[in-house]
Amino acid sequence: MTKINAAITAVASYVPDYILSNKELEKLVDTNDEWITSRTGIKERRILKGEDQGVTEMAKVAVERLLEKRGIGPEEIDLVIFCTVTPDKVFPASANIVSRKVGMNNAFGFDLNAACSGFIYGLTTGSKFIESGTHKKVVVIGADKMSSIIDYTDRATCIIFGDGAGAVLLEADETGNGIQDAILKSDGAGEEFLHQKAGGSERPASAGTVERGEHYVYQEGKTVFKFAVSKMADVSYEIMQRNSLTADDIAWLVPHQANLRIIDATANRMGVGKEKVMINIDRYGNTTNGTIPLCLVDWENKLHKGDNIILSAFGGGFTWGSVYLKWAYNPS
Repeated sequence: MTKINAAITAVASYVPDYILSNKELEKLVDTNDEWITSRTGIKERRILKGEDQGVTEMAKVAVERLLEKRGIGPEEIDLVIFCTVTPDKVFPASANIVSRKVGMNNAFGFDLNAACSGFIYGLTTGSKFIESGTHKKVVVIGADKMSSIIDYTDRATCIIFGDGAGAVLLEADETGNGIQDAILKSDGAGEEFLHQKAGGSERPASAGTVERGEHYVYQEGKTVFKFAVSKMADVSYEIMQRNSLTADDIAWLVPHQANLRIIDATANRMGVGKEKVMINIDRYGNTTNGTIPLCLVDWENKLHKGDNIILSAFGGGFTWGSVYLKWAYNPS
């Protein structure tokens, strides 16, 4: 019996027009371009402006572009998985909201929150629906409006994050391409080092939580950096070993764009040269769930059918993981 894999058959993205440069940040906090670039690799990030503009506005455009590229209608989509930490609302799910906006009326959907690892968690989850044969077309969205939960007087976080959305379409593949393996991990002991203090059921929003700035991202940078370097690098190497892959076998590493030094450490652990690493953190910063699909869009024309690709991420919680896939189509 022929094995069914879930393959990415189309990718698309959207980033806002407004560019927040390091030079502009110099006016907001005690920092400068050299300091930011040397520590993160970031030069600029995109910010979604305007009233009542939530994360689904970005996702809507990305999904519409995705469907147009694949030449299919929204009614053909069976499932929508929306990976985000900045949903439009606590409920209903942003997956439901974007489905309404795009017209994916035959799809069921849900949101998935695994912080910066969310997209690879969602990709792996979506692949199971394809592999089981119950669903034919699954859209996985990675999108965040991080500017909505960032304190622009906090140098530790405001220099890092940006807004953006990416989406991929998963379909069945019987030729051996598609998702081959995934390793996903988490450790709740990381909660105290990277989290949003208030806004959930434990500490509902109040005048006090707002006044104390508890609805912004809190990060203890040194601890997060230490964990991210080891966990993201180790899991990427582990998936190579488990699938008998050498550095020569890898066409591309697609790392979560959190910090250039973390990306370099992951590539070094894998033995992969920088020429094989997708890096766009300089232009977008850390868009959380959006980073990996944004990379796939930026490099789509360099990908070839059968390419061995490793996706790798680390996020708050802590969450981390890696996905090994074979690319399923040639550049158009």
